[in-house]
Amino acid sequence: MSHPLDRPIWSALTSERQASLAVGADGALRFAPGYGVFAASEDQSPASLAAMALLERPEGVICTVEGQPVPVPPGLRVVKAATLTQMVLVELAPAKARDIIIEPLTEADAPAMLALATLTEPGPFFDRTHQLGGFFGVKQDGRLLAMAGERMKPDGFTEVSGVCAHPDARGRGYAGALMRTVIEQILARGETAFLHSYADNAGAIALYRALGFEVRSEMAMRMLGSAET
Repeated sequence: MSHPLDRPIWSALTSERQASLAVGADGALRFAPGYGVFAASEDQSPASLAAMALLERPEGVICTVEGQPVPVPPGLRVVKAATLTQMVLVELAPAKARDIIIEPLTEADAPAMLALATLTEPGPFFDRTHQLGGFFGVKQDGRLLAMAGERMKPDGFTEVSGVCAHPDARGRGYAGALMRTVIEQILARGETAFLHSYADNAGAIALYRALGFEVRSEMAMRMLGSAET
């Protein structure tokens, strides 16, 4: 029997909490535009793959994250491919004393969140991505310096995502402190925290291990666009 995190996108889009954000039909789903470009087919049947090719792509691409690569749907091509490391929280490490003021981010912070994510590229981030879950940030004189939040939510799990800091604010421990705040709210709901990192990002993986995450699996990430471009 497969694990929900073997196919995190499909698990999220068919979950109790995020099924309302799914668009598509006939064996293929994606997050509604504005929330993200993540998409998945129900299986590898020709019908499901054909349905994936028909998903709307106003951003120009859709993104798959699978434990095993899915065949490229007809009419699409791989625009970008990468190996991700999927990690699951085993036990949250004890907190270190830090003088960091963390605050929940609201809809009023949305433009600043999008600007920070666009600058730092923590992963696909759009104008409604911040609505996928609780986000927290660190500000200085009203300027957003760092943030972290939630993204995919398969039943019983929540992904920590959107972790980024402005280049002027790196090395201050903001990422770890913000992630801890996000993780604590996930644990308070009785869920398991997980995340994805590029497999070659040794610094990030070391931070995640220090927080209490362990590697669960290697995942195949692919950005798919039209074969005609």
